[in-house]
Amino acid sequence: MASEQEAQIVLEAKKLPVSPTTYTYTERDVILYNLGIGATEKDLQWTYEGDDDFSAIPTFGVIPQMDAMSSVPMDFLPNFNPAKLLHGEQYLSIKAPVPTSGELISTARLLEVLDKGKAAAVTSIVETRDTSGKLIFENQSTVFIRGAGGFGGRRNASDRGPASAANDVPKRAPDAVVEEQTSASQAALYRLSGDLNPLHILPEFAAIGGFNKPILHGLCFMGISGKHVFQKFGAFQDIKVRFAGVVYPGETLVTQMWKEGNKVIFSTKVKERDSVVLAAAAATLATGSKAKL
Repeated sequence: MASEQEAQIVLEAKKLPVSPTTYTYTERDVILYNLGIGATEKDLQWTYEGDDDFSAIPTFGVIPQMDAMSSVPMDFLPNFNPAKLLHGEQYLSIKAPVPTSGELISTARLLEVLDKGKAAAVTSIVETRDTSGKLIFENQSTVFIRGAGGFGGRRNASDRGPASAANDVPKRAPDAVVEEQTSASQAALYRLSGDLNPLHILPEFAAIGGFNKPILHGLCFMGISGKHVFQKFGAFQDIKVRFAGVVYPGETLVTQMWKEGNKVIFSTKVKERDSVVLAAAAATLATGSKAKL
């Protein structure tokens, strides 16, 4: 009976209204995001609005949906404590060419709530459209709330295609490897794209979280790795990662990539600590994309 009651709690939570959010931006915001994930003055297509090929790096799609994602209700969970929330996985699907300025409207909803015993895993989905209603991005985000499990809910996730794929690393040498050292001010720059969590800028706040200094945003080093995939293999139509560790600004990221058909499986580690920070990760190449090796 308890199990049915808890399942009903989840069903009721899925019915809770979540208001759409609006994201208005200009080419300046696109450039700021591109710089925030390591684009430089040499990458004119990403840092100069007058370039013929000026564009957003594809992972920009995680930015317009952030307010909508954060508005998804989670306080229906037992023992819910936002301080015990960890970003576990992120999936981004790019449905149409990305405008470099304009107004986008994001609508979020609960997709899945799993009982992992000592934690709850909550997956939300956000659809982002332009003002004409055309779908531009779909994001799926999974967060783990420590201490909010044990409520008798379903334990195993449903198959969500590329959004939940295991993406096991092939047993061969990678087809491409890119190293990039982040800057000491990387988090201070990236946060200006919208994630103002003090965990990434205030040492005393980071200490409360158990870190000896502020850490880099997970979506920032996801973006850096996505940039590496783009540089080596061309445009992609979706990208999925599991956050497996932390990155401190100034550390060096190593992205190892394996091309398997139209998918690029990748793994990212911190060179200085030989610690994997992105796992179960892959991008599906867009039709017509060619390797740039």
